[in-house]
Amino acid sequence: MNQSFNPFRIVILPGLGNSGSRHWQTHWQTHWGQAHPSWRRVEHQEWITPKAEDWIANLQQALDESTMPTILVAHSLACVLTARWALQHSGPVAGAFLVAPSDVDAPGFPEGTSGFKPMPMNRLPFPSMLVASTNDFYASEERSRAFAEAWGSELVVLGARDHIGEAANLGMWPEGMALLERFAAGLTK
Repeated sequence: MNQSFNPFRIVILPGLGNSGSRHWQTHWQTHWGQAHPSWRRVEHQEWITPKAEDWIANLQQALDESTMPTILVAHSLACVLTARWALQHSGPVAGAFLVAPSDVDAPGFPEGTSGFKPMPMNRLPFPSMLVASTNDFYASEERSRAFAEAWGSELVVLGARDHIGEAANLGMWPEGMALLERFAAGLTK
């Protein structure tokens, strides 16, 4: 890991169901979080049928813990959380690294969540990078492109990587870490 993270606090935001032991977010937190105490993972009480207002409050609480410039590292539904949070809150967010956003408006999106619909399509008030897959079962490539355009995100399409989560078995996901490092380095210029 290079020096591009030094001025930043990293806040990891897992999506629906949390990120399990084989998920790249958990690998990153376990590996890099030990060496860098400024890395933090936001935990929620309800991972299966969450309410957006609860997740937003938990994110705000995590951001209120420090004035250090923060990069949000979000996966899946947490990308939607990031966009919803940005509609009504502010904090020391320097940027957001958004991986495989779930399309909450799609017919196949899991039932049980509340407050995440409709999909927020407002420009984010901070720089962002959206990493997408061509065969994500929670958002088509076309929708991911639409999210990136609406949010003002730099778009990186990796190819066929499913939902870029635990099932993809990415381990430490060095390709993703390289993208995050590039994104962070761009924030310091």
